[in-house]
Amino acid sequence: MHIRNLLFLLFACLCYQKASAQSTGSCAESHMRAVQRQAAATPEHQRLMNQYNMTFYKLDLQLERNSTYIAGNVTLAAEVRDSPLTVFAFELHPNFQIDSVLVNGTRETVISRNAGDVAVELSSSVNTGAPVSAIIYYKGTAPTGAGAAIGNGFSTATDPNWGNSVTWSLSQPYAAYEWWPTKQVLTDKADSVHVFVTTSAENKVGSNGLLTRVADVPNNRRRFEWKSHYPIAYYLVSVAVSDYAEYLISANPEGAAASVPILNYVYSGGALDFYREEIDRTAPFLEYFSELFTLYPFHEEKYGHSMAPMGGGMEHQTMTTQSTFTFTLTAHELAHQWFGDHVTCATWQDIWLNEGFASYAEYLALQRYSPTDAGTWMQQAHAFALQRPSGSLRVRDTTSVSRIFDYRLTYKKAAAVVHMLRFEVDNDALFFEALRNYMRQYGGGTAYTADLQRVFEETTNMDLNYFFDQWYNGEGYPIFNVEWNQEGNRLLIVNRQTTSSTSTPFFRTDLQYLIRTATGTTTVRVTQDEPLEQHLLEVEGTITAVEVDPQNWVLNTALPAQQNPALEVPALEEVVLYPNPTPSSIQIDNLSFGPTAAIIYNTAGQIVKRLPLKETMRVTMDVSDLSAGYYILQLSNNRQHYRARFIKVGGR
Repeated sequence: MHIRNLLFLLFACLCYQKASAQSTGSCAESHMRAVQRQAAATPEHQRLMNQYNMTFYKLDLQLERNSTYIAGNVTLAAEVRDSPLTVFAFELHPNFQIDSVLVNGTRETVISRNAGDVAVELSSSVNTGAPVSAIIYYKGTAPTGAGAAIGNGFSTATDPNWGNSVTWSLSQPYAAYEWWPTKQVLTDKADSVHVFVTTSAENKVGSNGLLTRVADVPNNRRRFEWKSHYPIAYYLVSVAVSDYAEYLISANPEGAAASVPILNYVYSGGALDFYREEIDRTAPFLEYFSELFTLYPFHEEKYGHSMAPMGGGMEHQTMTTQSTFTFTLTAHELAHQWFGDHVTCATWQDIWLNEGFASYAEYLALQRYSPTDAGTWMQQAHAFALQRPSGSLRVRDTTSVSRIFDYRLTYKKAAAVVHMLRFEVDNDALFFEALRNYMRQYGGGTAYTADLQRVFEETTNMDLNYFFDQWYNGEGYPIFNVEWNQEGNRLLIVNRQTTSSTSTPFFRTDLQYLIRTATGTTTVRVTQDEPLEQHLLEVEGTITAVEVDPQNWVLNTALPAQQNPALEVPALEEVVLYPNPTPSSIQIDNLSFGPTAAIIYNTAGQIVKRLPLKETMRVTMDVSDLSAGYYILQLSNNRQHYRARFIKVGGR
């Protein structure tokens, strides 16, 4: 989901929007007010609902484009879990009148309601493992309490720019019950869904899956019959009703048996001509994300958009609802089809797994299609994230909708953390393979942050516990105070780290320094293991400046690094590295400590080789697999470092 706040636009617009001749775009922001909604049904009602597992939803509703009145029926099909089922429980807002409930064909009359909790006593119990099907007939006008992430669970409005009336749903996080009877439990996805909507003949209805039939019904009305066979979370079931114009394009991702249709329901009366160029970006985005993340998860059905004046976008499965079309908004919502729809966060505490990766996909799309804008995007993402000096990605208060969707934490800081994870892995092939493994293992289901961590650790063979502890559970970000001094060919860098929040007193992180001399620049990468870290480097030429984190890999604040002539630069150790240049191997003698790890960087600061070492004062390393060129070798243990340059000659 991507949220706009129009009031914020009047003052400042820091977030990046791709401008074009056809679209002015708009900024994304979180709610200005706090919205409270109980995160789940009462504990007892939760227990009752957890006595069954959902298998199928069918919504059969009567809707219009200018009203939030709903009449119809919903089928909840499930399988009984551990004990015989005597009560069938679900959620439905008290605004709606329940006319009748049929469970396994029997009309049940003992129905109790407590706010949104509904419990139906069964005439006869249903055995463990047996199917149960409840059909709820209901009617009423949807509430207007603004309990959803953007507005209400079910809304109607007239677009102020185009004049079209639209009725649409937005159930995230707890607002599905505001328009249909449901079980609002993230970890219980239905295996499939049907959404049938009867409406006036001039309307079209957008929803999940494939439009299998449009049937004429009496009184100049039509029934749109949408069907999807993919697993789906309750909040991703959707409807959008208006007198839409239809615009169909297609994408051809590698691995798909056929083209993927991209069905767009756009306001009639000129909106299509206005937005066509931005809508057309969807196909290359879908093809590119399929390369990065695995084949588009719903390729056997479709992707698409339904327009609604909602102030942003909502990633309804296979058919996103959007108020406008801009580069980053379209990329963001499409990426949710992988991160959020195919793999859904198992708890709202882990919403960053949805929003952080979808936000980062904006950056990835810019890197691919508008690379000069990608750096600006990341700078501005950091600027937003730095506005939250405390607060973690982990949402501890899941009753607060505004906290769940805190734009600075859940979107921008989360995207920065994904970027830092990529930097920590320092191998794009492994980073994206880990994302694909995450999709393969949890696709069609739900995942926790611990699941993502485990997949990354298994894929990269790295211990990332410290990373997730400080960036997911921890709060704030590091603050770097860097001084440096040069004597001859020796550069001393001193970095004193504090943090923005006492809850996380230190961030262990790799960090890049750009060293400028009169003749050129060199980027070095070092690890900050302690709050006060000193790095002694061998350099060539007179240094004019040292820049901290020049490529914005690490979320941090730092004043410009200053030269301090009072810093005493120690002598370089009498360490011997030979042969240099070398065609195949190097040896390092006379070390004053026993290193436990060796890392080799190229001149761009990227890790090209990493291996563990035994604690010995003499190290021999095979570098025959490296391409010819200049390299920096770093030997280290927990507290001491040795760095030196060497030249690799000859081929691999």
